[in-house]
Amino acid sequence: MQCREIMRIIEEVYPQNAALDFDNVGLLVGRVDKDVHRIYLALDATDEVIQDAIEKKADMIITHHPLIFSPVKKITNENFLTKRILTLIQHDIAYYAMHTNYDVLGMSYLAGNYFELKNSEILMPTMELGEKKAGIGIVGELSSEMSLQDCCHLVKEKLNLNTVRVFGDFHATVRRFAISPGSGKSCISPAIAKGADVLVTGDIGHHEGIDAVAQGIAIIDAGHCGTEHIFIDDMEQFFQLRTPKIQIFTAEKIHPFQVC
Repeated sequence: MQCREIMRIIEEVYPQNAALDFDNVGLLVGRVDKDVHRIYLALDATDEVIQDAIEKKADMIITHHPLIFSPVKKITNENFLTKRILTLIQHDIAYYAMHTNYDVLGMSYLAGNYFELKNSEILMPTMELGEKKAGIGIVGELSSEMSLQDCCHLVKEKLNLNTVRVFGDFHATVRRFAISPGSGKSCISPAIAKGADVLVTGDIGHHEGIDAVAQGIAIIDAGHCGTEHIFIDDMEQFFQLRTPKIQIFTAEKIHPFQVC
């Protein structure tokens, strides 16, 4: 199967025009006529991911976060980013990114399903799909009322995490639950507007956290990677269903930082 055919399969479900204006999605490196027998899935095209893909003889790498985001003026081995691009070209590996188009059309619903939310709605709508809205994040009702501390345990269990950061009173009651995988500072106000008791997201700073609590909402910072690694399992199932003859490899789940 050629790369262009893989792209068509992806974009039938996650078209590029669903991405937010600032984003850079699609085929970013490589040939559309590249024959693809092995796909490697990861969150980021790091040096370790690219090397592992080379060792596994992958023909195509698909990540959530785009390797190329800002304009690139030259491609040499003198810069860590462009060195990765050179390596991909040298090994004839096609590289494809599906970022906010996946967030809008996949990640939000997927996150809601992880927590079995009832009466859910999109947190920040960005487009309409017939009578439905799609967008960033989702908010709904948990199956039962619980304390914020128990909600933290639930988040760790569902997302397979060892730790989370929490802004709020552990004894506060939580029922209306919002989640925006990735970096969710911009989702705090919409979550408040939709009556959420807690927002689960990543990359929350000191001021955003304490200001959110002052406005009546708790924040569980489960990390950028911690909330988005669900992309890998979901896309693995996606390709196993649609391209059963293609071998799928997945990056090992490794957090980009350590806690000591």
